[in-house]
Order: sequence, then C-alpha cells, then structure tokens
Amino acid sequence: MYSVKEAFYTLQGEGAQAGRASVFCRFSGCNLWSGRERDRQSSRCTFCDTDFVGTDGQNGGQFTSADALAAHLDALWPSFSHSPTEKDRAKRYVVFTGGEPLLQLDAALIDAMHARGFEIAVETNGTLAAPRGIDWICVSPKGDNALTLRSGDELKLVYPQAGVDPSAFSEMDFTHFYLQPMDLAPGAIASDAEPMRAVVDYCLAHPQWRLSLQTHKIAGID
Repeated sequence: MYSVKEAFYTLQGEGAQAGRASVFCRFSGCNLWSGRERDRQSSRCTFCDTDFVGTDGQNGGQFTSADALAAHLDALWPSFSHSPTEKDRAKRYVVFTGGEPLLQLDAALIDAMHARGFEIAVETNGTLAAPRGIDWICVSPKGDNALTLRSGDELKLVYPQAGVDPSAFSEMDFTHFYLQPMDLAPGAIASDAEPMRAVVDYCLAHPQWRLSLQTHKIAGID
C-alpha cells in the first residue's frame, strides 16, 4: 500500500534539475516530524514548509500496488504531438518527495516506473537507506540528524540551520553541492542571519557550493 498526499505535473523548481518538466509524487508521512503543528518544536525537523499529512491533495490517494501507482503517475505526463526526436529528448521524469519518500519508495515501484520510461529522482532527508535503481538522489540534510545516505547526485542544504555547518558535508561523495536560503514563512526557524545574504556570502567564500533558489515560488508555479 502506498499513501500519496498529492501528485502533479510541473517544473522542478530547485537544485541541479531546476526548470525540468517533472511529475511530482509527494508521499504522506515523515520520520522527522508528524506534520502536526503542535509537534513541530519537539520534532527532529522544525522548519518544514510542506503539508504531507493524509491523502487528500491533488491526485492523492492510496494505491494497493506499485503498478497501480505507476499507472496513476504515468497518466499525469502529457501526451505530445511533437516529433519523435523531441519526444526522445524530453525524457519522462518523476520526482518522489514527501515528507520522507524513502519510507515508501521501493524496488517494485522503481521497476514499474522504469518500465513506463521514467527517469526516477528522489528528494530525501538522507536518514534512510535508498533502494537500488534510483537515477537521481538528492539529499537535503535536516538539523543534526545522522545521514545514512552519504553519497548521491546532489546535496541540497537549507541554510542557515542552527548548529549545522556546511563543511560537515563538503567531503561527502556528491556531484553537486547546493545551499538554499531558509524560507522564512510562518513557523520557519532560522538563525539570526538573513538567509539569502548568508547563503550568498558562504558560496562566495566556498566555491564548491552553489546557490539554489526555489524558482517555482518566484515563477508562481505550484
């Protein structure tokens, strides 16, 4: 059984794949926060800005098999009348996120999405092991929670986080390193430093790191 909060077709807004057409599948549930506001300050992650509770979002629901969920997500990818060459270049892409997607993403679902021609990405807090076959792994560390995933394609650190130094991750085996300014939406927690300035200053001083912006919010994309 897979529990999905929401699923939709959009443009990836963050990190190395920003601007890429994608089907997003947001799983319900997380291992670092219940999703209830009353639990936020006592949780292992206090600054999440995402609703991942329940299955009542856009195209959300419960799916009894990997094939059923894969078919559901496949149907969200538009049918195009373009040339075969353009179709080949616009490879199907699905992003599994959450909450924490590695609580639910498994080999059966990975195989079912690959069978439908999708490249598979995951955006995870990195505290859980990942099944084999994921094409793009983005780890976004949360606080001082220990990382199980210490290698992948992209490490994207929301910054600044109290007590978290990017240098603790700089020797890990990732291809891309991004700092993303803390979103100061209601309920968000950040250090006293203004997040954008702090990120810019850090990236200038440490060129290994690049600035990641939430371009979907800037562009007004869901």
